Amino acid sequence: MRVAHRRTTTVRRLTALTLGLLALTGCGGPDAGPDDGPDAGQAATATASVTSAPPAPAPDGTAPSSGPSATAARWAGTKQFVQIGDARTAGGRTYLSVRPAEKKPHPRFEAWVIVPGEGPYTEVSMAEDAQVLLSVPLGDAKHPAAYTRAEFVGRLTARPSSDRALLGFDLSFDGQGRVTRVQSLYTP
Repeated sequence: MRVAHRRTTTVRRLTALTLGLLALTGCGGPDAGPDDGPDAGQAATATASVTSAPPAPAPDGTAPSSGPSATAARWAGTKQFVQIGDARTAGGRTYLSVRPAEKKPHPRFEAWVIVPGEGPYTEVSMAEDAQVLLSVPLGDAKHPAAYTRAEFVGRLTARPSSDRALLGFDLSFDGQGRVTRVQSLYTP
């Protein structure tokens, strides 16, 4: 009887510890999506660090169209919170220059405060069928709405780089390190 009680107590403690760690890291399950917000109690921060240098420009001055970097490969199968410094389309593919950042709930509004990251940007590619959800200020409404990759690139690159530093994005990566989902965070 005493052994069964210890096992039950141990299982309960491990379950509570696991749930507590998940809550602290802000990790959502497969259902984590557009309804997640500051009121959902998430206080997620980026967990990966960028150690690779940005890709060298091609001889014509444009960014290279090489495959994902080592950093993108490390992010395979994960969800990351990032800043996007630039976006481009080449050869039918969309590429994003990203670096980890942090997000914190806004103290007065139902919105996010973006804490910019430091260090170099890393280029990652988007999957052809990637989902793009944008909120104000990149989108037209407070709640995320679907946009095409081309609309996303156009809206992002139309903003001055100083404005882009204030934007934050949740990116989901597939097993090959390609972005399958981009969601901008609502910021007032």
